[in-house]
Amino acid sequence: MKKTLIVIDMQNDFIDGALGTKEAVAIVNNVKQKIAEYQANNDEIIFTRDTHYDNYMETNEGKHLPVKHCIKGTHGWEIAQGLEVPQAIYIDKPSFGYLDWKEYQLEDVELVGLCTDICVVSNALIIKATYPEIRVRVDVKCCAGVTIESHNAALTTMKMCQVEVIE
Repeated sequence: MKKTLIVIDMQNDFIDGALGTKEAVAIVNNVKQKIAEYQANNDEIIFTRDTHYDNYMETNEGKHLPVKHCIKGTHGWEIAQGLEVPQAIYIDKPSFGYLDWKEYQLEDVELVGLCTDICVVSNALIIKATYPEIRVRVDVKCCAGVTIESHNAALTTMKMCQVEVIE
């Protein structure tokens, strides 16, 4: 069975940049170890990148979250140093959730990354809805949310939707 690690938005702006948090900084080494495990097993690795453009502040998201971040081509948009995998798949997504997971023939999925309460939960639920019979899990040690409360709320939501939460 093909295993896939999906690394959600481990970008500089979410770690120590425009929207960074100490919790995000704290998971970087855990994510690095998780990536190394999947590499050692020759499993599939997919990275998503939150991707915006210079007109971000004029978009619907920009009006609700008026902090310019992850502008394509900037340092903040890049995956954190030391995490990138040359042979991995990279998906630039313009919103919280990527809608075309069906293109990847997923069978067994683990998600890690940022932010638990926005992009991780969105993608976990989209994948679960797209592939209702596959195993989908999230590793708590490799995720961080905007706040601890919203992180925990997202974990509860995912559990209720049959996403396995590894604690």
